[in-house]
Amino acid sequence: MAGFRALAREVRDPHRHIAQRRSALRKCLEKFAPYGHRATWRHLCARAGFAPEDRAPDPARLVLALEELEEARDLWLTYEAEFAERRRQEKQLGVRQPNAMDDWHLRTWGGCDIVPCESPALHPRGRLAAVLRRMVQAMESGPGTECPICAEEHLVWHDGLDRIPPAGPVCTGCGIVVPVALLTPAALTAARQPRSERRYASV
Repeated sequence: MAGFRALAREVRDPHRHIAQRRSALRKCLEKFAPYGHRATWRHLCARAGFAPEDRAPDPARLVLALEELEEARDLWLTYEAEFAERRRQEKQLGVRQPNAMDDWHLRTWGGCDIVPCESPALHPRGRLAAVLRRMVQAMESGPGTECPICAEEHLVWHDGLDRIPPAGPVCTGCGIVVPVALLTPAALTAARQPRSERRYASV
């Protein structure tokens, strides 16, 4: 199976049919999809200016989408290399047990569902690299009371998510599933409250 770089070359190849180039971009998401495959695809389409169902988009727009994906992937690969080096040094010092933040990171290894979205239709609006940078900064800063991406404080706990873990707090602003390790106990408690209780508490 072709790797990310080989697929990226296919997206840029002017000698390939546009449908093949579009397909190559979709396959890139099997290698790196920060929001999950469908949400990342919708995000790239919206940012580059073509419809998700468009089978023959403007080649220049395909390349724009690829460039945004590559920028985010380069940032994430740098972070993963730094993470791996830090864990190597910690193990040499006898620190074998990863912390809660590291445990979350290990589930994202490879670049899929780094900032998972509950629904493909709702995802952060900024460039992928900017969103990933905010997530990394949040991981380094520790738990807070709001969404690390859009600063929305209204989080709602959802069960039955189609991913691991199968439950978690969802941001009503940008749609991401916020890693539990990034929220304080009070924020998690508020997210788990039934809607009626949250409405009563705000009165």
